[in-house]
Amino acid sequence: MANRDEPVNGKRSKFSLGKTGDLVLTDAGRRFWTSNTNSKFPVQLKLLDSGNLVLIHIDNKSYIWQSFSSPTDTILPNQPFTKDTALTSIRSLTNFSSGFYKFYFDNDNVIKLLYNRDEVTSVFWPRPWLLPWAAGRTTYNNSRFASLDSKGRFWSSDSFTFLTSDYGKTLQRRLTLDVDGNIRVYTLNKRRWIVTWHAISTTCAIHGVCGPNSLCTYSPESGRTCACMHGYKAKNHSDSSFGCEPTFDLTKHPENYDFIRLPFVEFYGFDSQFSSRSTFSECKKACLDDPNCKAIQFNFDQGYGAFVCYVKTLLYNGFYKGTPFNTYLKLRKTDVLSYNQKVANESKLECSTSVIELKRPYEEKDESGSRKFMLWFSIILGGIEVLCFLFFCLITKRTSGKTTQSYLAIATGFKRFTYDEIMKVSHKFREEIGRGGGGIVYKGKLPDNRVVAIKVLHDAIQGEAEFLAEMSTIGRINHMNLIETYGYCAEGKHRILVYEYMENGSLASNLLVANKLDWLKRFEIAKGVAKGLAYLHEECLEWVLHCDVKPHNILLDANYIPKVADFGLSKLFHQNVTEDSIFSRIRGTRGYIAPEWVFNLPITSKVDVYSYGMVVLEMLTGRSPTCDQAIDYSKIVEQKRLVDWVREKVYEAREDLTETQLMEILDPVMTERFEIIQMKNLLRVALQCVEEDKDARPTMSEVVKMLLDSDKDY
Repeated sequence: MANRDEPVNGKRSKFSLGKTGDLVLTDAGRRFWTSNTNSKFPVQLKLLDSGNLVLIHIDNKSYIWQSFSSPTDTILPNQPFTKDTALTSIRSLTNFSSGFYKFYFDNDNVIKLLYNRDEVTSVFWPRPWLLPWAAGRTTYNNSRFASLDSKGRFWSSDSFTFLTSDYGKTLQRRLTLDVDGNIRVYTLNKRRWIVTWHAISTTCAIHGVCGPNSLCTYSPESGRTCACMHGYKAKNHSDSSFGCEPTFDLTKHPENYDFIRLPFVEFYGFDSQFSSRSTFSECKKACLDDPNCKAIQFNFDQGYGAFVCYVKTLLYNGFYKGTPFNTYLKLRKTDVLSYNQKVANESKLECSTSVIELKRPYEEKDESGSRKFMLWFSIILGGIEVLCFLFFCLITKRTSGKTTQSYLAIATGFKRFTYDEIMKVSHKFREEIGRGGGGIVYKGKLPDNRVVAIKVLHDAIQGEAEFLAEMSTIGRINHMNLIETYGYCAEGKHRILVYEYMENGSLASNLLVANKLDWLKRFEIAKGVAKGLAYLHEECLEWVLHCDVKPHNILLDANYIPKVADFGLSKLFHQNVTEDSIFSRIRGTRGYIAPEWVFNLPITSKVDVYSYGMVVLEMLTGRSPTCDQAIDYSKIVEQKRLVDWVREKVYEAREDLTETQLMEILDPVMTERFEIIQMKNLLRVALQCVEEDKDARPTMSEVVKMLLDSDKDY
């Protein structure tokens, strides 16, 4: 109850219930705190079995005041955690004043963990680069309420929930925001508090845990450790959260600075500058010209297809990434030399230069014949080795062709098949199940009996290293609404992808069959495709544009869950096409392409938004955007036909669309009833997506939110 940042003197402090119904805390005779609960009625102060200290109105048993409304760093079972409460960690294990970590509900109704200290503030849980729905949270419930029960179940209004490892037993428990920024649930077991759940398993992912200018490492044997980088020293040897400080002044003599490479090291967040398609020299110069710059991160970004430069004036949240990633630390040239010398010494072998004679007596024999034999044997063996080496070089040169070995370390994340294995899996490409602008798709079966789709890319002419770089991008993408890639083949001129097989085929084929897709399926397909595209645009590690969103590239599994296919392949196809091609210089399919392609405007994620809107209109109306085209029309007129028709129907309604007017728009093969509210919202979203002005279109994450709101309205 007392302010822990200004604690009272325990020896002369007193807590009492006054005659007026006030709870009063005095310190050396001075009133330090009061509950301001003046009451004309009789009251009672009681400590409940739950641990809640309550001031009770004796007549009606209502609570006038309760300690559960003012938590510090802990909540107990059945203690309400609301928008008006928050947990704040202690400063250290010996200092119980307010620390730097906060557990709270934000304005989006999501429960989060925040690091807040001096010059920096950052949310680190849920993962900050994820939108709420991708992290399994919802934002539409504004009650902002959470609670832990005595059996070990935690529930929150943002849909976050968990069970402790000993769930089911009614035990004494507590949920605490610890000094290291992690939320943990403790259970009392034989007079010891045992951790039965924690929010973050990788402790180095907690922001600020090692303070500024330091690196966090973790091992199961030694736990988490914090270390200063070369050229820096600890601010406080007894408290690692203070971090480190430079032993030099960055603002003086910029010409005396250079960089050392810290491999596999990343400092998350707090970028003062960012530039794509930058050279290493330009990146270094940007930092050297900025007296506040402490480091740069210069790495190849698959999404941009180029090197990107991050200039950092704050170095927080340093950790070893575990994947190829480089940070270049700005130091004085003298420190750079000492660092390089240190690295050289650490890798140097200590070999003695003195000669030690081994005094071993041997019997001398005449072995002149043996020496001649060994000499000729060595010459012949050496000649054979030279011939073998030359033969190996010849074979390697013939098989390597024009493949360029990239200096980048490629990690695709899935199996590489040989062409012979592909032939066996596909039964020599016996069963064709589809074809398109990118290639032909065959059905096959892996040795573990998984049925797969095998796509042979007939326009992919890249070298092997370039192809594997694109596969590396696809390998890092994982979402329930994106098709899963099992493997690939890059042998000789063959470029083949192996996908999971979708039992119900493409959305295009399903739209042709009457009553195959009822309203609920169509609405869920629209939501799923939106979620998949939002993930590609904003949440996966590599920024990806699809560039060919259409019903043929939306596949449906056995439960009609949609999965977007052919994402990330735009760079795999040859860009020089013939005059007869419907794509010309435009990527995508006629009828679904955005106006930006035609008018040679900058291409952004909004081209996928436009294509998505056309797909939704096709699902709603059953009309293909390319079905009534005339060859002498321009592409824009062709694309507008379906859009104009729908807009005219909406305009004719003047006011709110009635069910009869919606039936005129709806696909005539749908004989079952549809939900009017969902239909109106989905129609409104689709028309926003196909706006001529790309800036008037929503992002895919905004589309997802609008569709989820439709569920709430319904």
